[in-house]
Parts: sequence; C-alpha cells; structure tokens
Amino acid sequence: MLNRLVHRMKEPSAPEATVGEAVRAHAQGAAQIVDVRELEEWAEGHIPAAIHIPLSDLAIRASELNTNQPVIVVCRSGRRSSTGAGTLLKAGFTDVKSLAGGMLDWADAGHPVDRS
Repeated sequence: MLNRLVHRMKEPSAPEATVGEAVRAHAQGAAQIVDVRELEEWAEGHIPAAIHIPLSDLAIRASELNTNQPVIVVCRSGRRSSTGAGTLLKAGFTDVKSLAGGMLDWADAGHPVDRS
C-alpha cells in the first residue's frame, strides 16, 4: 500500500478546467478535447469534435495529439480524466487540464452531446 501511495505522489497532476472554460475553448477551437472513456460510454454521447482515445490506450497513442495545443481531458465524472491528464503530462505535454465533473456536468449544463 505504501508503494502505491508513493507512486501516486510521483504522478504529475493537472489543473482542472470548468465546464465554462471547456465550452469557450471548444467553441474557439483553442483546445483539443480528448475523451478517455471506453467505446460504449463514448457511443452513449460525447462532446462534438472530441478525440476518442480510451485511457488504457492514451500513453501509446499520445503521439496522435498536437503537443503544441492545449488539451482538455474528459471522462464521465472527472476521475479518469485526471489520470489521463497526468499521463499526457508525463508524455511531455505542458498545457493539459482535466474537465471537472466530466460529461455528467457538461450534459447537465445543457451543452451539446453527439451520439453519432
């Protein structure tokens, strides 16, 4: 257990973006929105134009993202996105945020959800 705690302490942590910040960045094309949920969750609804890379694939697929553009990582509630943001920070990304409240807060605020 102590090893897990020490390992977690070494994980880089990313700041959170509010839904409002994510909406503005999304509308302006100022950030890559990366959804780290599983395929079934993605199919239930996601942020339009988001990039789908499941958390389990993120470390090996990080090169698909633009390191020079900010990234907002999203999941269902914000827990996995925080882990995903840490993964991207370890991969060399410098401007990464986790969406606070995830898709639950995004949808609750009435923002568009793509189900295609």
